[in-house]
Amino acid sequence: MNKTKWVIDPTHSEVGFKVKHLMITNVNGSFASFSGQAETEDETSFKNPSISFEADIASINTGNEQRDAHLKSPDFFDAEKFPKLQFISSHTEKTDDGFVLHGTFTIHGISKPTQLNVSFSGIAKDPWGNTKAGFSIEGKINRKDFGLTWNAPTETGGVLVSEEVKLQAEVQLVKQG
Repeated sequence: MNKTKWVIDPTHSEVGFKVKHLMITNVNGSFASFSGQAETEDETSFKNPSISFEADIASINTGNEQRDAHLKSPDFFDAEKFPKLQFISSHTEKTDDGFVLHGTFTIHGISKPTQLNVSFSGIAKDPWGNTKAGFSIEGKINRKDFGLTWNAPTETGGVLVSEEVKLQAEVQLVKQG
């Protein structure tokens, strides 16, 4: 059986996250540089796809240069030593509106099993004849599981940055060949 290969269209995709700051508001961030590919059994079914994804830590953007520099530093991602984060899928479980994607996230040199909820938006052809597939992806991780342990106490006994990180992505794949 011929497999269908897909790659992320970075100009029509977004990869981001949210983290609670002072436990009262969310700070949003994203990665400007990322890539990924999928391999499916055919061009219309995304049942049990083989997926790999990576993002460049140096491309992190929270809208604040000082915060971005701190996130790239050894206090957090240590971008110089660990320049990429990576996700490799293992299997899927079907749900009513898509599937749960199981795999391994590797961040800061530490690999952990992770689940992502994926909603399939459909397949369409663009005006240039390219076949595209769309997905909304959500999940959450505990940053401490990946060695991202920096924090600071607040006056009220809380902490500056939550451990839970919400992951969000809008991904458009382009069929190859």
